[in-house]
Amino acid sequence: MTDTALSLVDAAWRDSPNAWGYTASPRCQLPPADPVSGLRASGDMLLPLLLLLPLCWAVEVKRPRGVSLTNHHFYDESKPFTCLDGSATIPFDQVNDDYCDCKDGSDEPGTAACPNGSFHCTNTGYKPLYIPSNRINDGVCDCCDGTDEYNSGVVCENTCKEKGRKERESLQQMAEVTREGFRLKKILIEDWKKAREEKQKKLTELQAGKKSLEDQVEMLRTVKEEAEKPEKEAKEQHQKLWEEQLAAAKAQREQELAADAFQELDDDMDGMVSLTELQTHPELDADGDGALSEAEAQALLSGDTQTDATSFYDRVWAAIRDKYRSEVSRGEEKELGPPPTPPPPRLTKELPPALPTDLPAPSAPDLTEPKEEQPPVPSPPTEEEDEDEDEEAEEEEEDEEEGSEVQGEQPKEARPPLAPPQPASPAEEDKMPPYDEHTQAFIDAAQEARNKFEEAERSLKDMEESIRNLEQEISFDFGPDGEFAYLYSQCYELTTNEYVYRLCPFKLVSQKPKLGGSPTSLGTWGSWAGPDHDKFSAMKYEQGTGCWQGPNRSTTVRLLCGKETMVTSTTEPSRCEYLMELMTPAACLEPPPEAPTEGDHDEL
Repeated sequence: MTDTALSLVDAAWRDSPNAWGYTASPRCQLPPADPVSGLRASGDMLLPLLLLLPLCWAVEVKRPRGVSLTNHHFYDESKPFTCLDGSATIPFDQVNDDYCDCKDGSDEPGTAACPNGSFHCTNTGYKPLYIPSNRINDGVCDCCDGTDEYNSGVVCENTCKEKGRKERESLQQMAEVTREGFRLKKILIEDWKKAREEKQKKLTELQAGKKSLEDQVEMLRTVKEEAEKPEKEAKEQHQKLWEEQLAAAKAQREQELAADAFQELDDDMDGMVSLTELQTHPELDADGDGALSEAEAQALLSGDTQTDATSFYDRVWAAIRDKYRSEVSRGEEKELGPPPTPPPPRLTKELPPALPTDLPAPSAPDLTEPKEEQPPVPSPPTEEEDEDEDEEAEEEEEDEEEGSEVQGEQPKEARPPLAPPQPASPAEEDKMPPYDEHTQAFIDAAQEARNKFEEAERSLKDMEESIRNLEQEISFDFGPDGEFAYLYSQCYELTTNEYVYRLCPFKLVSQKPKLGGSPTSLGTWGSWAGPDHDKFSAMKYEQGTGCWQGPNRSTTVRLLCGKETMVTSTTEPSRCEYLMELMTPAACLEPPPEAPTEGDHDEL
């Protein structure tokens, strides 16, 4: 009998004013079934149930279909309806009559008559929702409770409770992340407080030690300068002695060259160089006609007709030195000239037996040694030897490749053993000899003083750099309570299909091609960039690498609440302007206190 009673209640509900376009929210509840008293088994309760229905209707909040509970007081069926924009007042029976009377469409909240109207989905168990009025009865279930399709013939399943359950689970997860993130945030704040105290203590110690180190550097500077004075004097003395020796050696060489030239010019070996003897060297020509005239020769001899060795060195040698070419120098020029054409291969037969047969022909020594100094030539070959040589020559002509290899090795293997020893180069002769023990002792002492000074100076520079870094870090704005300080020395990466993005908070942002290449700066630290009420919700990085015919790259980093610290996304909303999201516990706000559970609610 109880089921029958409930059916009657449902039928009576359908026959209520709700059928004329109203939505009713009951404000009373029927008494629950009591299995102990046998309420569900007794038909005597039917009359009391029916008597309770008018009482429930009396406390219901009745409103036209599509009207929200917050706006129900504008829709009083006992008096004319005034449009919500105040544009008109109409009889109440014209509300939801499928004709648009108000400009704002407020008279047709439950129909599609007004193009600018809106329909309110109650969605009990889930979130309320407004939809455009043109979606009413369009055959698509827009409200999870299906109330928007009341007259389309489409049966909509009520999914509000399931959606509400999922939404509550999601909100619970978000709340859990927020709670855990805020717990971690408090730890980060405490860690920064301790770290800041330690850094401040270290800064004080460094600042105190800086004065002592500065004094030490100045003392070592004085020691260094004192040690460098005798070093400088000893090195200058060594240099002076060497320059004097070098000058004396050069003067001696000049005298030797002049003496050699005098001997070569003195053809009759009478101890005098005459005008005629001087004229045998046309390279001394002054007017460029290719010959040294008597007048030109006399001018070189300062008007004399001849000169002895002493006067030749004092007056003549300086004037002719740069032009004069001795026989020796001409021979040297010949030696430095291009090598002669290699002899025929058959001459290799004449090499001494001790030399390998693949060595070049012995004609190379003719370039550097006088002919009479050559080793004795073997006796002329016999006729049989000539025939053998002819056969070997023919074989060698057929084997051109082997012959070319032998010729190619001539400069490498023939010249070194046969060439006379070369004199020391001018660079080697001019090289200053090593310092003596006395001078080297001064140099070693000064170098030791320099090393100590430079080491102390480096230590002072390192200390000053540490002081600057500590002062900057301590004074940096890491958030209201320093919760973002732990990001200062960290970097985080996000790899996409094309790039590897790298964020070093408070320093820089960059991107690098995934397949290799140099990184591109997307900006360096600028400032906090959140709105006035939430300044620490975003970071701004500016003055990155310039775009082609565009501005410099820049990046905005949005900070999201999370239990872990990671870069979650990177996009480029506009050209050269990047948006990056960083999840961090430091961005978690304090969650509201958990409300006690009092059963299910109609709306979220």
